[in-house]
Amino acid sequence: MSTNNSYPLNIDDKISIPDESTASLIKIDPPSNKRASMASKDAIQDHIRVVLGCGCNILSSIGIIFLNKYIFSHCQIKTMTLTAIQMAFTSFGLIICLQMNTFVRKSVSIIKVLPLSISFCAFVVFTNLSLEHNTIGTYQLFKVLTTPVVALISWQYYKVEYSRMVIATLVPVVVGVCTHSVNDIKLTIIGTVIATIGVMSASLYQVWVGARLKDLEMNSQQLLYYQAPLSAVILVPFIAVMESFPSYATSEEQRTALMAVVASGIIAFAVNLSIYWVIKNTSALTYNMIGHLKTISILVGGFLLFQDTLNYKQFFGILLTIFGLFSYTFVRMGEQNQLPCARWNANPSSNIV
Repeated sequence: MSTNNSYPLNIDDKISIPDESTASLIKIDPPSNKRASMASKDAIQDHIRVVLGCGCNILSSIGIIFLNKYIFSHCQIKTMTLTAIQMAFTSFGLIICLQMNTFVRKSVSIIKVLPLSISFCAFVVFTNLSLEHNTIGTYQLFKVLTTPVVALISWQYYKVEYSRMVIATLVPVVVGVCTHSVNDIKLTIIGTVIATIGVMSASLYQVWVGARLKDLEMNSQQLLYYQAPLSAVILVPFIAVMESFPSYATSEEQRTALMAVVASGIIAFAVNLSIYWVIKNTSALTYNMIGHLKTISILVGGFLLFQDTLNYKQFFGILLTIFGLFSYTFVRMGEQNQLPCARWNANPSSNIV
């Protein structure tokens, strides 16, 4: 019948043949494009956060180095005393952050944080003892060894696998830092033992920060909330035995020292927080590479701003280190498929750092 031809009774037939308006809606902004666009925006935001976090760590670390040098030279305050004060400021800052609801306190056993605090204190104590018992060249040589030791500990005990390209990028960094930093090497038994303990404790601290953040499922503020005051308390016996309290002749000297220490404590809060954040969002090895970038920045800054001498060996070492750092960044981004040119990327693996 003609009636059946004009008005089809099968509703499925109408749905199976979409009209032009329906087809146009299907073509415009499909869900897959939306998801890809959102994923791309999230990746860009993650990159920006990582860059800002690393930049904050670099700037605050360089700033506190110069400020600490001023305090050591003019304020009669020793290293461990200043470190304990800075950790106390960090603890106080985190209490303020907790009251402002920037993070939620998470209960954790002190025993789980104790190794982290002990490694931090050992790192501070033995690094300074190394500087006291060794020449600058020997001190810098052992400091450079932290990078391969971090990689070795992560690989041996935490089953972190490194690609051959990542390992290859470590070579110019280590050689470059040695070239521009090491001028005199004089090894002694006591100096070598102290420097070795300093390297091991510094490496363990950096690796354990990332491990504890992951194992305890805590963010940087939550973990530092426990580690900072515990480290300050552990340092007190060492301060009592190895250091003396300052004495000032005038109230002006006392005021100057107080202002410098307060400023140092505030900057230390930013340094400590950014260390945890960088390690959690990158890796202990990446944070160690950033440390070499700080050294380069200090050398170049001293040359440009204060006309410090810079011989050809130091200049070559700086270029070699910068080449290694950029190579490491390029390889890491390629392994995570984050390079802007798709053909330079490789399939990322969850256990490659």
